[in-house]
Amino acid sequence: MIKSELVLKIAEQNPHLYQRDVETLVNAILDTIADALAQGDRVELRGFGAFSVKRREARRGRNPRTGESVAVSEKAIPVFKTGKEMRLRLNRAGIGEERAEA
Repeated sequence: MIKSELVLKIAEQNPHLYQRDVETLVNAILDTIADALAQGDRVELRGFGAFSVKRREARRGRNPRTGESVAVSEKAIPVFKTGKEMRLRLNRAGIGEERAEA
C-alpha cells in the first residue's frame, strides 16, 4: 500500500472528512514521526510498533565494479520494530506462510 492508497482508504472509512483533509492529516503524522527521528527521539505507537534511529559506524567498503576499497561514512538508519499486537495480528492472518512453505 502506498500513501495515496492509505489516504483513499481512510477517506472511504470516514465519509464526513474530505480527502484533502485526510491527506493533510496523514502528511502531518508522517512529518511529525520523521522530525522526531531526525532529533534522535523514539516514536512508539502502542499496538503498532516503534520507530527509532540506529547509527552505522564509518567503515571501509569495496566498490563492487572495480574492487577498489572506499571509505563509507557514518550513517543514521531508521529502524521499525513491530508491537506485540501487530505481530499477533499478522500471525493470526497467516501472512507470509506461502513463502515459508516454498
